[in-house]
Amino acid sequence: MTGGLYSPEERRRRDESVWTLVQGILAPIQFLVFLISLGLVIRTLASGEGAFAADASIVVKTLVLYTIMITGSIWEKVVFGRWLFAPAFFWEDVFSMLVLALHTLYLTMLLGDFGTLEQRLAVALAAYAAYIINAGQFLWKLRMARLQSSLPQGLPA
Repeated sequence: MTGGLYSPEERRRRDESVWTLVQGILAPIQFLVFLISLGLVIRTLASGEGAFAADASIVVKTLVLYTIMITGSIWEKVVFGRWLFAPAFFWEDVFSMLVLALHTLYLTMLLGDFGTLEQRLAVALAAYAAYIINAGQFLWKLRMARLQSSLPQGLPA
């Protein structure tokens, strides 16, 4: 990759891959699940009510996250020839590992009955804060890709 997010060949593979569409569908679904779950978590922390719904929503959010990470790594392999940590998305992938680790820690606490409800939900909130930062990274890259696509072929972004 020189002078932009995608080489012409990578851009062609991105545009032709079904995994690009899959990522485009899963990302807003994940964000919607996140918003619903965040509301349920805040409600539980504020009132002490709805712990089951909050936990269930975090589990759903985590499963959607795992799905988007698996399909995203397939997308990265198709487009860049690497399962993860392609130079164009290296830091996004690094931060994604933190997001995955925090969500997995939450699941471990839930399934292993470790910590209090409040501690578990605090881990979920930390995971959600990391997710927001990571989503911002990907939105920035999406913007960069659109800007690069709007340039005449051959000009660096």
